[in-house]
Amino acid sequence: MTMEMSKILGCVQSAEGLPLFERAAIFAAAAHSGTTRKGNRIPYLAHPVETAAIVAEMTDDQELIAAAVLHDVVEDTEVTLSELRSCFGERIAFYVCGETEDKRPELPPESTWLVRKQETIEFLRSRADRAAKILALADKLSNMRSVARDVQSIGDRLWERFHQKDRSMHGWMYRQVAEAVRELQDYPAWKEYDRLIRSVFEES
Repeated sequence: MTMEMSKILGCVQSAEGLPLFERAAIFAAAAHSGTTRKGNRIPYLAHPVETAAIVAEMTDDQELIAAAVLHDVVEDTEVTLSELRSCFGERIAFYVCGETEDKRPELPPESTWLVRKQETIEFLRSRADRAAKILALADKLSNMRSVARDVQSIGDRLWERFHQKDRSMHGWMYRQVAEAVRELQDYPAWKEYDRLIRSVFEES
C-alpha cells in the first residue's frame, strides 16, 4: 500500500459513523487532493461533487449518489477497484467500474481516445442498467457545463487542452452518449445536456 493510499484510508477511518455520502465525499477529497481540472485552477473535486448533485436530482438512491462522488477515483487516482470495494461495498464499486475507462497506460492517450469512448458508448447501449445511465448522464452533463462555459470564454482554444483536439469528435462522443441514455429524456438533466450539445456543437 502506498503512502498516499494509507492517507486516504486514514481519512475514511476517521469518518466512520458519518452518513454514506459524507464518507464517500471525504474519500474522494483525499483521493483527488491537490489535483485540478484540465486547463484551469478549479479543484478536481468540484466535478464529482457536481456529478453527485445531478444524480441526487434524479434519484434518492444513496449508493448511486455516493458512487457519483467517487466515480473518478479509480480512473484518475491511485485507488484500486479492490480498495474501493473494501471501503464501500460491491454495488458502489460496480457503478464506479462502469464509469472507469481502460486508459491503456502503455500507449499514448491520444492514440486510445476513440476506442475508449467507443467502449463507453457500447457499455451504455448494451450493458448499462438505468442507474448506470443516470450516473453517466450526470458525469457528462457536468463536463458539458464546463465545456460550454469555457467555449464562451476562450473559444476553440479549449480543445487544445484535450488529448483529442478535434472539436467534432467531442461533439460526436457527447451526442452518442445522449442517444445511449435517451430513456432518461424526460429528466431535466437530459434536456439540459441535449441543449448544451446543440449549443456548443450543432448550432452555427
